[in-house]
Amino acid sequence: MKVRDSGMPHEEMWDGFFEPAKVLATFGLDRGVQDLVEFGCGYGTFTLAAAAIASGTVHALDIEPEMVDVVQQKCREAGITNVKATVRDFVAQGTGLNNNSMDAALLFNILHHEEPVALMTEAFRVLKTNGMLAVIHWNYDPTTPRGPAMEIRPRPEQCIAWGREAGFHINEWNRYDLPPYHYGLLFKRPFT
Repeated sequence: MKVRDSGMPHEEMWDGFFEPAKVLATFGLDRGVQDLVEFGCGYGTFTLAAAAIASGTVHALDIEPEMVDVVQQKCREAGITNVKATVRDFVAQGTGLNNNSMDAALLFNILHHEEPVALMTEAFRVLKTNGMLAVIHWNYDPTTPRGPAMEIRPRPEQCIAWGREAGFHINEWNRYDLPPYHYGLLFKRPFT
């Protein structure tokens, strides 16, 4: 199932919004990460940065074959060998990854989907105990240059509620401003 229109800008504009390595470091994903899954890899903006810090495999999933082709090409050009980019409808089929197998999961600009709790529940399933789920989304602000329509754009409080419903823990200090147009939230899979 394709995600509702995200209002995602062209690649050049999109890449200008982030310093991917810095964003991952903000979440604490710059050390100790072996395996990671990215739900909706898009242009690979964060995929390549994640590959630089992961000692294992970065599973980059996207429903769009063109996006997966872009990521695979970028990895070939950069000599990156630890990315497994796959065309997958992870909403309908799940990630295909084993339970408790990932150190981290990325849900970046995707929780405007019709089933955000299902996405977070799948992330919870594949994460190891104390594994981290990083969430980024567009600010709830109609003046952003792009992004999903306001009626489907989630506020941070909604994402926190969905994460808790999926079983995650979050503390108030795990909320980040990611200027100019995004916010971030860090969830952890609790010890059971």
